[in-house]
This record gives sequence, C-alpha cells and structure tokens, in this order.
Amino acid sequence: MSTVNAPNPRLDSTVRIFDQFYKYDTQVPVNEYDAVYSYFMMVFKTKDAAANFTTALFRVADYTSTPVLTLLQSMQTQNLDAIQVSATLAYFLNGTRSPSTLLGVNSALTPNFFTARNVVS
Repeated sequence: MSTVNAPNPRLDSTVRIFDQFYKYDTQVPVNEYDAVYSYFMMVFKTKDAAANFTTALFRVADYTSTPVLTLLQSMQTQNLDAIQVSATLAYFLNGTRSPSTLLGVNSALTPNFFTARNVVS
C-alpha cells in the first residue's frame, strides 16, 4: 500500500541553483536546499534575500569543499542575526572574488593629489 509520504522515484529530487551573473550553476539535493532556505527565511523574512543567501552559501560550500549542512550548522549554533549573517557570508565570498570587488569593505580611497587635480568633473 502506498503512502502520501513515499517519494516518487520517477521525479528528480534535486534543485538546480544558478546565477547567470557569476556563471554559477550546480544541482543540490532538495532536502539540503530546503534546510538552508528555511534557515535564511527565519533570519531575513523575505524570499529574495533568503534565496540569494542560499545561493551564496552553496557557492561557499563548493569553493571550500565543505558540506553545506556543516556551514549551516555552524551558523545556527552561533545564533546570528541578519547583519552578522551578512558579514559572515561577505567574509567567505570575498575569498572567491577579485580583490577589487570585495563585499562589505567600506573604506574611502583618496586619490593621488596630482591625479585628482587632472580629473575634470
């Protein structure tokens, strides 16, 4: 006798995560995606933010070769709020980016005097 909770073996139980801007594309198990997405929904309360941070966490997991549930568990045990989650993911994502496009860096750059003098606004 079949039950309602029995998975259908003819259906694919993975989720495709892709980001066209950064050329990121991967397939992950649906239970891992749901766990990460639901955590970020509790933290951020908007679907867009939760989806973007979910994609970011999977990118970090791929880059560091760490299971995504291990990263998620470490974030959950620290009991982070939205700002701390953003700072943590910015730290990890900066390891995958060019130094000229770092996230979360707020330092005003002062140009060379002679170069700034030649700029016409």
